[in-house]
Amino acid sequence: MNKLPFPKAVLFDFDGVIVDSVKCHMSAWTNAFREVFDKEICPFPRDTHAGVAPYKIAEYFAEFGGDISKASEVNKLKQKHIVTTSVPPDLLPGVNEIQKFLADHNIPHGIASNAYTDFVIHAVKQTGADFKVCMGVDLFPEPKPSPLPYLTLAKQLGVKEEDFKQTLIFEDSLTGIRAAAATGMIAVGLTTEYTEEQLLANGAVKVFPTLLEAYQEIVSL
Repeated sequence: MNKLPFPKAVLFDFDGVIVDSVKCHMSAWTNAFREVFDKEICPFPRDTHAGVAPYKIAEYFAEFGGDISKASEVNKLKQKHIVTTSVPPDLLPGVNEIQKFLADHNIPHGIASNAYTDFVIHAVKQTGADFKVCMGVDLFPEPKPSPLPYLTLAKQLGVKEEDFKQTLIFEDSLTGIRAAAATGMIAVGLTTEYTEEQLLANGAVKVFPTLLEAYQEIVSL
């Protein structure tokens, strides 16, 4: 794709697209893991678990801890810690610009994340971003890489199926870009976590470094 079309709607992932919340998440996982297993956590498996549902990450850490049956407990404690943290995630480049542009042009937009809704809403408020529709994994029948999170968000925003070919989805993970591509909407990758080649190989039709470059292209249309 040479240039993006002028969008009828825009759907966003959250972590790695809107914010950099790696430190927030890892701090919460570390505290939860320590409470359950009374030892230090292993490094986060970014290559295999970036963008996946929290309960899957909890299973990974619980297996490392030696008792996978405690995954649910680890997951619940992690969610408790993540929504009470006072340290805000960092807003990524281009977020304010593209969000204001979409609002000014009355273009439907919102967030669909594999993180939990409470965290997404909490983090959006912390950063001062102005997203009115924020949906997390607890509101979807299945997590990404299923397309259902984005299809659910599109329905919530009132996006018609005939407008899918002019609806952009911004993603940074391979899990997310596969979900986006499966919707029939336009899957756009950001190289926060993976290379352009990896994102294209998993369904992205175009790739940008950040939302800022994507915004600059959209406003030039």
